Amino acid sequence: MPLSFHKMHANGDDFVIVDARNSVNPVTSAIARRMGDRNRGVGFNQLAVLLDCDDAAARLVFWNADGSPLDACGSATRGAADRLMREANSTSIVLRTNRGLLTCERTSTGAISVNMGAPLFGWSDVPLAQELDTTVLPLEGDPAACSMGNPHCTYFVDDLRAIDIATIGPAIETNPLFPLKTNVHFVQIVDRQHIRLRIWERGGGIPLGSGSCCCGAVVNGIRRGLLDDSVEVECDGGSVTVQWDGVGAVFLTGPAEAIFSGTIADGLLKA
Repeated sequence: MPLSFHKMHANGDDFVIVDARNSVNPVTSAIARRMGDRNRGVGFNQLAVLLDCDDAAARLVFWNADGSPLDACGSATRGAADRLMREANSTSIVLRTNRGLLTCERTSTGAISVNMGAPLFGWSDVPLAQELDTTVLPLEGDPAACSMGNPHCTYFVDDLRAIDIATIGPAIETNPLFPLKTNVHFVQIVDRQHIRLRIWERGGGIPLGSGSCCCGAVVNGIRRGLLDDSVEVECDGGSVTVQWDGVGAVFLTGPAEAIFSGTIADGLLKA
């Protein structure tokens, strides 16, 4: 049976949503990988599956394009919230992910704001392979680490143009210090309320943006005393705002836009 999907993007960070409410979840790791192929499938950075949920509008399950699962995706969460708020004719909705219940709201400008939950800093929460202070890791460049439901490693650099992300990114992603691999951020601070961010995404490569990476980068910058509690994050594809008071939940605000809807042919699903 063909599988319906919706393609969306958030500042160029593209993702696919499969609505599997009122049905059995049709997506497996293999199907996610086939759909994520930009030459033979639909292509995306992440896939979000909407499932029935007793205590929220829907439960979200996320996949990377390589077929690996993940617990958090700020861009796809915004996209799912946008669709479900339009469906319910509402400006607020609650979604469940492996991070817990996330409240999402539409702002007066039409952007989607998501409570992404509180960051985690324990070495076993990131996780790291050994007990270390996550504020400054013993790697060249002295990065910081945290978890937003997925692992993040943040470098603060003077000039993003001097960073060979395609070479450095995968080497850090697969460093033995990160047993589940890691997202890698390269941050250039414009001022205390504005950063430029480029990303090597775990299981994905170099995206135009990433909601959870924006959150992780700002959180690590605040922990280092480099940033204020509300920061504009400028990625290759556009900007979002990240707010964190240093104690509680992280709030991510930015756009999400529909691109097209379609169906995946039966043959691809059975390949």
